[in-house]
Amino acid sequence: MTTKIVIGLDGTETGERAIAFAKDLAGRIGSCELLVVYVIEWSPFTFQTPEENALRHKRREEEVALATSRIIAPAIEALKAAGFEAQGIVRHGDVAETLNAITVENAGSQIVVGRASADGFKKRLFGSSTQNLVMHADVPVTVVN
Repeated sequence: MTTKIVIGLDGTETGERAIAFAKDLAGRIGSCELLVVYVIEWSPFTFQTPEENALRHKRREEEVALATSRIIAPAIEALKAAGFEAQGIVRHGDVAETLNAITVENAGSQIVVGRASADGFKKRLFGSSTQNLVMHADVPVTVVN
């Protein structure tokens, strides 16, 4: 049976450290697949005009394509070049909920993310995505500094 490790990227250097940690862990496990995930924060509760709603689907598709080409594809290429089995996923949604859902859907056994935090008022009011993920994930979460 292949172990699946989900790596949550956010486009920052903390994501690079998460990848490095996951590679080391996968090397120790042996038969392991790395699933690299980028979640585009998207609220279904955003109030928009009818004109904005008409463009919403197109904008979502453009964001997915951009995240795939700039973040996911380079990470997958580097992992495969290093000899790892890897695939990527980009989705819209709440970061913690979506990372957890992707992990469950793909029978992942662990999530690895870099530590990143929200600023000021937003963090005090809502908490960070990393905190929410750690508190609510269905599998163990490793947070890399």
